[in-house]
Amino acid sequence: MDFFCLSELIQPTEDVFASEGDTVTLGCTFETTDPYPNLFWYRQEMGSIHPTDSDFSAYINKTEKRVNLEISSAALTDSAVYYCALQPTVTGNTTTLSTDESPPNDCRGV
Repeated sequence: MDFFCLSELIQPTEDVFASEGDTVTLGCTFETTDPYPNLFWYRQEMGSIHPTDSDFSAYINKTEKRVNLEISSAALTDSAVYYCALQPTVTGNTTTLSTDESPPNDCRGV
């Protein structure tokens, strides 16, 4: 039997600025009744949205209900709008990462 659970994502909407080479952590918190949530990070650049690169790391903390995306060595090519989602779909919550050479709800059925 299928059931649907209630879910909500809370992602900061402020821009994040970093210098090349910095480690950057983007995060969002989630609430869900799903015991096995699927969490994803996407990035939007030049009008297209796609999953984040495999050289990024994502960490889920179920106790704090938080999912972080870590970019270990930020590069200019990492500048984009980032989305977190509880399913393989994009939500309206965004965080923008801008890098510079100088510092300057959903739930799935089970």
